[in-house]
Amino acid sequence: MNTKNIKTILFDSGRVLNHPRTGHWFIPPNFYKYVDEKIFKSLDKKEIEAAFYKAKEYINHISMILTEEEELEHFIKFYKIFSDELSELKLNKENIVNIARDTVCNDDKFLFHEDVFQMIPKLSETYKLGVVSDTWPSLERVFKNVGLREYFSTFVMSSVLGVTKPHELMFNTALDEVNMEKDEVLFIDDNIRNVKGAIDLGIDSILLIREKGYINDSQYTCVGDLIELEELLRK
Repeated sequence: MNTKNIKTILFDSGRVLNHPRTGHWFIPPNFYKYVDEKIFKSLDKKEIEAAFYKAKEYINHISMILTEEEELEHFIKFYKIFSDELSELKLNKENIVNIARDTVCNDDKFLFHEDVFQMIPKLSETYKLGVVSDTWPSLERVFKNVGLREYFSTFVMSSVLGVTKPHELMFNTALDEVNMEKDEVLFIDDNIRNVKGAIDLGIDSILLIREKGYINDSQYTCVGDLIELEELLRK
């Protein structure tokens, strides 16, 4: 990997720059205001994940979601499916709408890693930056409201393009928007499939794994955080 030629860094968002505050992407911060916590935690974990899986099957088949209004509409359906699968929770329509609204409209759903606020501004002084993420429209609002959106020259979201990584359209859209060639770009993701897909397209890529004690046994270059990434780029 020739880091000296890199002019742009493209980042995945989830688990690279941020993670779900509750530890679960589909359990928003105020979930237990509308769901009886005692009943929920008494349920079998496999039953809960099966309910989430069925709801995710629905939303993952909606290839294009262009606005936050559409996102909210689909997450209401998402949690309706979830509720139907877990009838013990006895969620009413108002509960379902409120959980969906918390998922879409609450900026606190994501917790950004501390090094992001330190390193993204620093990296932006040397490189063009971009986000390439499998996500929905509300993510861009969250970046704006925490003061990070201004550092990214491109912000590519799967629901707007109708495809997910590692589809070449995700990467090519970012390349077009930053006006760079593939050999001038570095891609950072926590998913080996996406890293491999980018490499297969001719884009140098790095696997970022934040879990403590993680031992990289893959064939790909790996870093543990953005500080390690910046140190690697300086070599």
